[in-house]
Parts: sequence; C-alpha cells; structure tokens
Amino acid sequence: MNYNYPQTEKKLYETDFYLWLEKTADLLKAHKFEQIDLDNLIEEIEAMGRNEKRELKSRLTTIIEHLLKLKYWISEKKYNQRGWCNTIIEQRREIKFLLKGSPSLKKLLPDIFLDCYQAAREDTLKKSRLSSDIFPIKPDFTIEEILDSDYFPE
Repeated sequence: MNYNYPQTEKKLYETDFYLWLEKTADLLKAHKFEQIDLDNLIEEIEAMGRNEKRELKSRLTTIIEHLLKLKYWISEKKYNQRGWCNTIIEQRREIKFLLKGSPSLKKLLPDIFLDCYQAAREDTLKKSRLSSDIFPIKPDFTIEEILDSDYFPE
C-alpha cells in the first residue's frame, strides 16, 4: 500500500484513524519500528484493554439485572420471564466468548462483581419503579451462579 501522506504520523492519527491503523500495522509487519507513532499506539492498546473490561462489566451487569427481575419482580414474571431468560442466556454466551478470547479477564470478576451488582440493582429499581427494599443490598447469588448456564432462580 502506498502511504505517501503529507501529514506526520500524529496528525494522521487525528485526521484519518483508519488509515493510521493500516499504516501502523504495515510498519509493524515490516519491522519499521522507528517510524511508528508510538505514543498513540500505546494509547490505543491501553484503550483496547479498557474496552474489554468495560464489555465484561456491561454484560455481567445485564445478567445480574435480569436475574434480579426473574427472582424478585413477581408481578411481571409471568409476562416477561421468557425475555429475561433469553437475555441471560445471550449475555452468558457472550461472556463465555469474551473469556475464551481473553482468559485473563476472568481474574477481574471478583473485583468488578459488587460494582456490577450495585449498578444492576440501581438500574432495575429505576426501570421497575419498585420499592428499594425488594432487591437485596448485597447479592444473594455468586459469580459462579451468574455464569452457570443452568442457573435460573425460582
């Protein structure tokens, strides 16, 4: 590919991110490390790690939210149980894929679990407009149960 681009690498990063990615990949493949926009490359690699963690937190929070609804929102369970269960199944599958591709994320689960639970609890309270005492302040299910494809609270 021809990269006769009149701008510096840092400017390219700001003006045409996709072209910057292509050029950086080609420079890495060609071992032309001295030409790489190292500062922005480091920033992007760090952002990728944050995105992986954010995705895990988001999916875990969604599962917890639907588990809370399934277990405690009795008046809506009859009408919404199938949808809640489907969402739980889908999010568990996506977490499984995420952890398969990045197994080291699994070690983050204990650290993010309580934050995810609190976020799910708060969101569910806002969405359901139920009394705050309906959902326990502390989780009454474990990370293992949350990720267990056979676990669905009664």
